[in-house]
Amino acid sequence: MRKKLWSILLVVVLSLVLAVTGCGGQGKTGTQGASGEKVIKIGFIAPLTGDVKTFGESAQKGFDLALEQAGYKAGDYKIEVFKADDRNDATEAVNVATKLITQDGVKAIVGSLTSLTTIPISKFANDNKVVLISGTATSPKVTVDEGKRKEYIFRACFIDPTQGTVAAKFALEELKLKTAAILYDQGNDYTIGLANNFKEAFTAGGGQVLAMEAYAKNDTDFSAVLTNIAKKNPDILYLPDYYQKVSLIGKQARDKGIKAVFIGGDGWDSSDLDYTTMEGGYFTNHYSAQDPRPEVQNWVKQFKEKYNQEPDAFATLTYDATNLLLNAIKTANSDDPAKIKEALQNTKDFSIVSGEKVSFDENGNPIKPVTILKIEGGKQKFVTAIKPN
Repeated sequence: MRKKLWSILLVVVLSLVLAVTGCGGQGKTGTQGASGEKVIKIGFIAPLTGDVKTFGESAQKGFDLALEQAGYKAGDYKIEVFKADDRNDATEAVNVATKLITQDGVKAIVGSLTSLTTIPISKFANDNKVVLISGTATSPKVTVDEGKRKEYIFRACFIDPTQGTVAAKFALEELKLKTAAILYDQGNDYTIGLANNFKEAFTAGGGQVLAMEAYAKNDTDFSAVLTNIAKKNPDILYLPDYYQKVSLIGKQARDKGIKAVFIGGDGWDSSDLDYTTMEGGYFTNHYSAQDPRPEVQNWVKQFKEKYNQEPDAFATLTYDATNLLLNAIKTANSDDPAKIKEALQNTKDFSIVSGEKVSFDENGNPIKPVTILKIEGGKQKFVTAIKPN
């Protein structure tokens, strides 16, 4: 009787072990859906509320449309989606990434959008060997940490050094402007990166930076620093921040009598930008709906049919990032993140909307031109596209 009891206990223990192994969220084996098909879980992280919610809303549309066009499939795998709102808060971003990876068991993530949130979650994803591809986070620190490549992390956009350098080159060579003042958020890697690289390139090209001033994220009164800048009368006021902040600074700058040309980065790309205040300004971006390339015009048509509006850069880059990931899953023919990241790294001449045919460099960055847009007549106007050196 005692021997029989031990046999029963042994069977129970083995059953529990097999059950746990088979259901492990971080396991390397595939998941089967109710109909027996292969399923891969994908996360989506974006600021759907908070100070840059329009970025998140646009990105979500690009993400959804890419999956819809793919039939929620990548090769033999059915896509199961888990979405999360990081509110553009670094702490919340890590919280939602932790849930997606450790509780929901996602094998790959599309997101987030800003460098502020994507840098911390890229480290968490890489440490947990989960693939992450951001459409729009431009800081080099997203894919590289203290000189070491985060091998599971990629992006669909160019990086800050490219954006800041091209803006300086355009200002010097095309606009023929020679002096600049720079205002940036000292707590945000995105604005720091653009500011530093613009300054370096502008100075190297023969320009002069008359003032470089920092502020905190929650500052709303820039009167003192703008008074000092007004006295220096720069040709350019470089504002590498997001649409709400640059609209506020721009309004106060004009109230101080500053006539400098406003120049900025892709953070300006929002329907909520104060187009009246920023009239005549220029900003670097990843794409323009006015680009005549067939890939762009076809994308704009499809997006309009779905959402009755033109896609902005956040929608477009997230669409591109999602398609790059789906292609990698199909190529790898696996839900193993290690195989998916190898397929991504080896991507060659893949056609995306924002950059023709792209491949990744050794740091997970696509190499492609930078678009220059002008605020004219209350709208964005395509000016040119500049290839980085």
